[in-house]
Amino acid sequence: MKKLFALVLSLMLVFAFAGSALAFEPVPADEIKVGFVYIGDPSDKGYTLAHHEGTLEMQEALGLRDDQILVKTNVTEDSACENAILELIEQGCNVIFGNSFGFGTYMAELAEEYPEVIFLHCSGNLSNDVNFANYFGRIWEARYLAGIAAGLRTENNHLGYVAAMQIPECIYSMNAYFLGARSVNPDVTMDVLFTNTWYDPTIEGQAAQALIDMGCDVIAQHQDTTMPVAAAEEAGVWACGYNCDMTEDGPNAHLTAPIWHWGIYVTEQVQAVIDGTWEPVNRLEGMNEGWVDISPLTENCAEGTEEAVAAAREAISTGELQIFSGEITDNEGNVVVAEGQTLSDAEILAITWFCEGITVN
Repeated sequence: MKKLFALVLSLMLVFAFAGSALAFEPVPADEIKVGFVYIGDPSDKGYTLAHHEGTLEMQEALGLRDDQILVKTNVTEDSACENAILELIEQGCNVIFGNSFGFGTYMAELAEEYPEVIFLHCSGNLSNDVNFANYFGRIWEARYLAGIAAGLRTENNHLGYVAAMQIPECIYSMNAYFLGARSVNPDVTMDVLFTNTWYDPTIEGQAAQALIDMGCDVIAQHQDTTMPVAAAEEAGVWACGYNCDMTEDGPNAHLTAPIWHWGIYVTEQVQAVIDGTWEPVNRLEGMNEGWVDISPLTENCAEGTEEAVAAAREAISTGELQIFSGEITDNEGNVVVAEGQTLSDAEILAITWFCEGITVN
C-alpha cells in the first residue's frame, strides 16, 4: 500500500511539474511588448479601425507606453504575414494578435517554432494547447438586428449585399442579416455580389453600384471600408455598414452597422499575460458579453425600427430567439435546418448554404 501511495504521489508531482512547465511566467507591465498584425490600415474606417480602437483601449486601460505597442499594417495573407510576425518576435513581443482569417496557417506554424511567444488569431479555427488560441464573436446576432432595420426600411423589398469571400464567416453573416429582414418583412429578397477581396475600396464601391443598378434600395456589406455606404449615399438609397458606425460616410443613407468591441478581449488577454495567468482558450462571445452590437439607429430608419430591434435584442439576450432555428430552407429548396432544430455555434460557423430568397450573382 505504501508503494502504491508513493507511486501515485510521484505521478502527481510529475503532472504538476508538467503543468507548471507549460505556464507562462508573469511579464512586468512596464516591460511587456504587444504586437498586432493588421490586414489593413485604421484609415479604412471599418474593419482595421475597429481592431485598432480595441488596441488603443487596451493600451489606455493598462497604461502601456507607445513603444510597447507594435503594429504592422496592410499585411497581406501570404508570406508577408510570416515576415511581419518574425519582425515582431525579433522586436521582443510577448504576445501577438493577428486580425485576419488568412493569417491562421502562418500563426500556427510560428507558434510551434516559438513556444515562448503567445499567438492570438481573430476569426480563425486553428489553435494548440500551448501558446496559440483563436477568438471571434457571434456577429450573427448583430447582423440579425441590422437586417430588421433593412427589412423595415426597404421600399421595393429588394436588398443588396456586397460580400468579400465565399467562406462560412461571410455566408452565415449574410444569412443572419437576411433572416432578420424577413422576420419583419417576409417579402424581401436579396442579391449578393462577392468581390473576392477583404479590402479594395474601388471594387467595393463598384459592387455596391452594380447592386443599386439591379434595383436594390438597401445595401449591406461584409467589407473592410466605407465605400458601399458611400455608394448608397451618392445613389440616394440606404445602407447598413459594418465594423464601425459609418454614418459619417453616408449621413442620408446609413441605418446602422453591426460593430465590434475588440478592446474587451484584447485587454483581458494582455492583462493575463502580465499576471502570468494566460491560458490557450478559444473564445466565441456575443452581445451579452459586449463583444458585438449595432451602432446607434439613425434617423434614416423607418418608423417602428427602434421597437422591433429592442424586442429582438431582448429575445436574443434571454435565449428566447435562436437565429438559426428551423425550419430554414436554402436557395436550392433544401431544408437545411429542420423544424424544432437549432444550430449549435459550431454548426453556424460551418454554414456554406444560402437562405431561400438570396441570389448569388
